[in-house]
Amino acid sequence: MADQDTRPGPTAGAIDYLAVDNSPQFQDLRQTQRGFVLPVVAVSLVWYLVYVLAASWATDFMSTPVIGNVNWGIVLGLAQIATTFAFTMWYVGFADRKLDPAAAEIRHRIEAELEAPK
Repeated sequence: MADQDTRPGPTAGAIDYLAVDNSPQFQDLRQTQRGFVLPVVAVSLVWYLVYVLAASWATDFMSTPVIGNVNWGIVLGLAQIATTFAFTMWYVGFADRKLDPAAAEIRHRIEAELEAPK
């Protein structure tokens, strides 16, 4: 008897979050989101690590002037900021095209189930 699930089931008008979490549509949404985010985060971290290591060990290169008093350290530091904005805009576009429509479909399905007479 100890193995028996004693958790209460969903009540009328309540959302069964476990069922939503386990649904194929939600799992696909999560996989799509992770498939985009994890590689971009990995690239971002590697890019930042390269910048930090170059600033620490390639000081001659980083202090080499590019234009006037602007050196490679400044250029690459500004490139860090630029790539952060670029990755953010890329993610927003991806979310608008792929994630938001799928999330809206899941939400509409849940809302329809809540409104359906039982």
